[in-house]
Amino acid sequence: MKPQVRILSYSILFFLYLISTPIILKIGEKLKTDPFVTLGFGYAVFNIIYAFVALKWRLMLNILFAIAISTLALFLALQFTNLHLLIEYDPYQVKTAILANAVFAVIFWELVYQVKTRLT
Repeated sequence: MKPQVRILSYSILFFLYLISTPIILKIGEKLKTDPFVTLGFGYAVFNIIYAFVALKWRLMLNILFAIAISTLALFLALQFTNLHLLIEYDPYQVKTAILANAVFAVIFWELVYQVKTRLT
């Protein structure tokens, strides 16, 4: 995949994370579930779709990597907000968590892509 196409697909994934987070949280409120479970499931769905479009590996590898990346990115985003680095700009650390989650997901997808290209 060309670098321009990868950058475009990562940008789409990044903005999809940013735009869909409030929608996923509202769905979680209506379903009365834990917000982290709802976000994790929503992000896993987006990552599964992205895996089938971008990576085009086998079914189980796509699903496995998508779930692992969404879980790890959400966990690291929460750990990043616990550092309280941007407390002056984002007092409740919500925007920081959303941005960190999107950035971590894009970084992990690039790592998986690089490993895939090196192995094939």
